[in-house]
Amino acid sequence: MFEAGGTPRAALTLQLGSYAGFVGAHWWNLQDAALRCESEVHEQERKVCPDVLYRAGRTRSRQETYTPRLILMDLKGSLNSLKQEECLYGDMKIDTSVAWQGNLMTHQEDPPAKNLFLQDLSKLEGGMSSDGDFSPRALPLSKDASQLPTQLHVSQKGHQLEGSVRVWSDYLRVRLHPRSIFMIHQYNDDGESSQLEAFGQGESLLHDPTYLEELEDRLHFYVEECDYLQGFQILCDLNNGFSGVGAKVTELLHDEYSGRGILTWGLTPVIDNVGVSWKDFYRLMNTVLGIVHLSSHSSLFCPLSLNGSLGLKPEAPVTLPYVHYDASLNYHSSAILATALDTFSAPYRLHSSQFSMVQLADAFNSSGRKVVAAGAAVPFPMAYGQSLPDALCSYQLAVPWTPLSSCGEQKDSCCFAQSVVLRGIGKENHISALYSLYKELHRVDVRRWASFFSAGIELHDFQEALHELRTLSQCYKTSSELDESEDEADSD
Repeated sequence: MFEAGGTPRAALTLQLGSYAGFVGAHWWNLQDAALRCESEVHEQERKVCPDVLYRAGRTRSRQETYTPRLILMDLKGSLNSLKQEECLYGDMKIDTSVAWQGNLMTHQEDPPAKNLFLQDLSKLEGGMSSDGDFSPRALPLSKDASQLPTQLHVSQKGHQLEGSVRVWSDYLRVRLHPRSIFMIHQYNDDGESSQLEAFGQGESLLHDPTYLEELEDRLHFYVEECDYLQGFQILCDLNNGFSGVGAKVTELLHDEYSGRGILTWGLTPVIDNVGVSWKDFYRLMNTVLGIVHLSSHSSLFCPLSLNGSLGLKPEAPVTLPYVHYDASLNYHSSAILATALDTFSAPYRLHSSQFSMVQLADAFNSSGRKVVAAGAAVPFPMAYGQSLPDALCSYQLAVPWTPLSSCGEQKDSCCFAQSVVLRGIGKENHISALYSLYKELHRVDVRRWASFFSAGIELHDFQEALHELRTLSQCYKTSSELDESEDEADSD
């Protein structure tokens, strides 16, 4: 039914749990926005390779699609207006013309109402076509902006979703492949009964052959179409029974796909510190078991949360100096974590990078150190026109980033290895108050200001000082930047 070509350095994403869904929805919306922006950029100038996370395919009507390479597991009630089978297959109609001769009673239930954001999105997409196939919310394979159908341009209307978001599907903007959504129907997403609240419950789910075979089938579908699979990135709830699901999933991946990278992000929403109850003890036990088992079977494990700590009485949520957010809203906190995750994962998603998920993990996990801590500066605090070295020097011995792993302030003495990813700062800002000054004066004929040199400074002395300034600036450049500056000097 679907066709797909091979993909270099592909990664398969697994989202396990409700909060993982919140983070994942923002994550995929970010990827979708990047695709739309980069559709106007020449392919050779694109930094991040979307094929690492996306797969190409075709619908029944031979329409090309580009959908996330994703398996997500969540509970009954988490989809709201999103269909479990999605719409790439078209509407699935059930034939009720059976041989039953008795009385029939039909019960009809209204579908969940869409919020204004999803309603506007449906209008932009054009809804259903005449043959029943949905016009997918995905870019053509060429990703050429001139070929984008009008319904694929995202509305510029602002939507205040804080009051209307109940589940992650309320703001998901991308279309998913029919094999992406894997629902667990024996537990509820909301309410007080039938909750997946303990590690053992989640672990036992994948002891059930029905669930295990279904997961293996979906894994094989995505993995077997890849020319080269570099690994798996797993977003997993750490505070509830999905920590047990994640433990079994990572164990399966570790056993079945040996040699592939398994990067696991253990997610915890902001916890209200209003006293200690049995739920807090459950949460703490799930967290402990999750960290131990997930890290054991992963190449690298990183907890992500805006909580100050993960104990029985969590410390206050972290403060981000330039971001105002409502910590009580999963919609807000997950957006910050998704933004950070988008940057953390950039090294193994770049077009130019030869850095794989396995290599990233190997750089950290010597001597059994598989658990890492994350921090982020959102946004990076640099004034307009300021250079990167000057911005960093202003912090002296401090660091500009905020801890995102609920481990308190990070001390230099505890850092065994480190990976730093910086995005959004141009090369012209990578050097200091030095090469930029040289460039400004090197490109003009200073002899025009003869009165300046009549005060006692010889032109030759000034030219020599300018050359020394350029030499000094070279001390702060990488080898690639040195090559670029030499090319510029030759062109001058």
